[in-house]
Amino acid sequence: MSLVLVPEFYNITLRPRLRPDPNSGLFLFTGRSVVQFECLEATDLILIHSNKLNYTQTADGHAASLTAAGSSAPEIRSTWLQLKTQYLVIELNGKLTAGQKYQLHAAFTGELADDLAGFYRSEYEEDGVRKIVATSQMHPTHARKTFPCFDEPAMKAVFHMTLIHPPGTVALSNGKETGSVGHLLYQNLLQTRFEPTKKMSTYLLAIIVSDFTNKSQKCFQIRIWARRKAIEAGQGNYALNVTGPILDFFQSYYNISYPLTKSDQIALPDFYFGAMENWGLVTYRETNLLYDPDTSSNRNKETTVTIIAHELAHMWFGNLVTLRWWNEVWLNEGFASYVSYLGADYAEPDWNLKDLIVLDDVHKVFAVDALTSSHPLTSKEDSIVLPEQIMEQFDTISYSKGAAVLRMLSDFLSEPVFKQGLSSYLRDFSYSNTVGSDLWIHLEKAVKDNNVSLPRRVDAIMNPWVLQMGFPVVTVDTSTGKVSQKHFLLDPESNVTVSPYRYEWTVPVHWMKDADVHEHIWWLKEKEGVQSGSSWVLANINVTGYYRVNYDLGNWERLFAQLSSDHQVIPLINRAQLVDDAFNLARAQLVSTTLALRTTLYLSQETEYMPWQSALNNLQYYDLMLDRTEVYQPMQDYIRKQVTPLFLHFKNLTSNWSHVPEDHTDQYNQVNAVLTACRTGLTECQNLSRTWFRQWMETPSHNPIHPNLRSAVYCSAVAAGGPAEWDFGWSQFKNASVASEASKLLTALACSADTELLRRYLSYTLNSSMIRKQDATSVITAVAANRAGQNLSWDFLRVQWEFLFTDYGVGSFSFASLISGVTARFSTPAELQQLLDFVEEHEATGFGSATLAVDQALERTEANIKWVQQNKLEVLDWDHSELLPHKIIA
Repeated sequence: MSLVLVPEFYNITLRPRLRPDPNSGLFLFTGRSVVQFECLEATDLILIHSNKLNYTQTADGHAASLTAAGSSAPEIRSTWLQLKTQYLVIELNGKLTAGQKYQLHAAFTGELADDLAGFYRSEYEEDGVRKIVATSQMHPTHARKTFPCFDEPAMKAVFHMTLIHPPGTVALSNGKETGSVGHLLYQNLLQTRFEPTKKMSTYLLAIIVSDFTNKSQKCFQIRIWARRKAIEAGQGNYALNVTGPILDFFQSYYNISYPLTKSDQIALPDFYFGAMENWGLVTYRETNLLYDPDTSSNRNKETTVTIIAHELAHMWFGNLVTLRWWNEVWLNEGFASYVSYLGADYAEPDWNLKDLIVLDDVHKVFAVDALTSSHPLTSKEDSIVLPEQIMEQFDTISYSKGAAVLRMLSDFLSEPVFKQGLSSYLRDFSYSNTVGSDLWIHLEKAVKDNNVSLPRRVDAIMNPWVLQMGFPVVTVDTSTGKVSQKHFLLDPESNVTVSPYRYEWTVPVHWMKDADVHEHIWWLKEKEGVQSGSSWVLANINVTGYYRVNYDLGNWERLFAQLSSDHQVIPLINRAQLVDDAFNLARAQLVSTTLALRTTLYLSQETEYMPWQSALNNLQYYDLMLDRTEVYQPMQDYIRKQVTPLFLHFKNLTSNWSHVPEDHTDQYNQVNAVLTACRTGLTECQNLSRTWFRQWMETPSHNPIHPNLRSAVYCSAVAAGGPAEWDFGWSQFKNASVASEASKLLTALACSADTELLRRYLSYTLNSSMIRKQDATSVITAVAANRAGQNLSWDFLRVQWEFLFTDYGVGSFSFASLISGVTARFSTPAELQQLLDFVEEHEATGFGSATLAVDQALERTEANIKWVQQNKLEVLDWDHSELLPHKIIA
């Protein structure tokens, strides 16, 4: 993209009004801005981004005025707003001169709306007083809603920011506050100026006015900001304790010092994303930054440390060096997702966090990337133009496939070589912009410097993984010694778009034979085969490669025999892999459904989290597909039979639930044991959860349920209970002072079996005083995940779509997750027809950032219909055979 005008710096003064305007009743902000830019090519047109701003007319009736440094500027002929592309268009009487610098001045008013975008307001109550926070979310295209700006990632500039705010409030921005906060002579207001930022993109700007307080560390300015009550209760302590070590880790990992003078992180009551990496002032949802040891679970603790690591990773990769355009979001987000596991692992070395990427990212994205409606990691630059197209790039493919592919790359290069290439890339492009191929060049240089042996250049290996969608299934036939690859698709009959790489990849294969791991990577595309004789072979050790693996039946049988006799010989991550691969190979009709189900037979002996979680993720698909058929109950009976030993294992390990398992993943698997045992009808579990919940109802000030088990117990008790349990849960939600506790209750309330209660709950999502806009999506999808709530949530979405989509604030809803969540169970021709009708009915309004999710929902539903028709009876037969009284599990 050729730039005609290049910004150098902005001077911006903003004043948010934290009380409604007496005339309009709206919350407003006023501002003045000056942007200095250089003209690179003569032009009589200035295009600067602007959205939803009202300009104060200049003396000659225009929205802005223009001056030139040291000479005269052409006069403005006319100014107007182009709504679709969000430009303020300034037409000049003469041309700007190439090489000359100009300044554009504007004064404007905007609404401090509650739409979670641009400069917006967040509200909360403390000690019965309603409080307003003016905060910001500029990413990806909302800086233009705050002041007129060249709102593209490549147009970096320095920002001089001043905030005018009421006494009793504190103002924050990317830079440190300069000197003392000054009093303005009029209206008893404060004025806070900030040090100029480093040269950076508009989307990283952050401005906040609040009466929050902070917990800080003095030696280097690290501050955790939140509501006063939350800080006083110590909810910021954990974040403060891990931020320093994580910053130290990344300084060492990148071999570049932290580029700024301070690191602020703030927890906001209303926030659309999980967090945002604004340079020097990172914003978070409260649930993601705050941790309360009395009420938060170890899952909440892990979320906090990994999200902090993700955001701080961006301080270098993303902020110091920024992508030129949004068509390569994956490189930014995928990278931060991958190294967040490394940073968090450094902060919490006993938790084994690095392994969890396989469940949380690799397996998760396989499900999406096996659809024909998937897309390559990198899109064409000119195909991503409008704001909703930009938003659509921030999906599972960009984050999770990006992380998986970079992990594979780091593995076959080795981490020291990967880090060396990364460090030189960051040094070379500091304070500027790059395209993805720049990284390959620096990694290739590191490969040469270290004499790493690769079958091809780094870019030639990586381009097929990045520039075409999907991934391969590698088939190892131990009877012939042949190893082959094929594009893996959940629906083998579907047609895919043509790819220049013909859906072939250069695949790195780590493998083992019996218990012996082979040291060298074996590159598929280079060599032919692997012989095994009577041994079993296992490929993709620790799932470092982004692909699935299938075997000949003889090898599957030998693997089953090993699982049955001594499952621990097979590496832990690969036990999870065998389950996940088998279930998905069966969905793609490459192995039988019976073979997939056989991977769960050994689970009665398994106590580790990863294989169990993998099995539960896959069995959930059977739950969704079969819940309205005669197969559902036998399936629940089988799962209950398999999970009962796990439930009893944790009962024994914790001395009858009186203490917490020591190991991080054991704590996770204890939750799985309780959740699954209660859900599938194990009486002992259901009685336990009912008793605990009743004790809590009797003494609301004392909750006897351990934070780790609350999600599982709340859901089980609300599902078994009636209006009394639901109303108690709702009152506890409304009074919760810890965001993570509120979040657990929010989800559990959707577990009710009472359709009237669920209908009422859905209606609350339309009222932001009942349920915050940021939480509406998760409530609707949680109701849809409940068997009793599926039809209700689908009916609700159809009736309310127009309102949600147009009136309720596009910044408040994750429309993509709404569509995928509500349609997850669709498996009948009638539901497919309803979905097609829904698409047709709202074609005119459109689906914005959910456009791709709608295509995926249609494709998934068609595949689900086929799956149920082909597999229902096979699953029923297998369940019955496994549940026969005489059946002994090997």
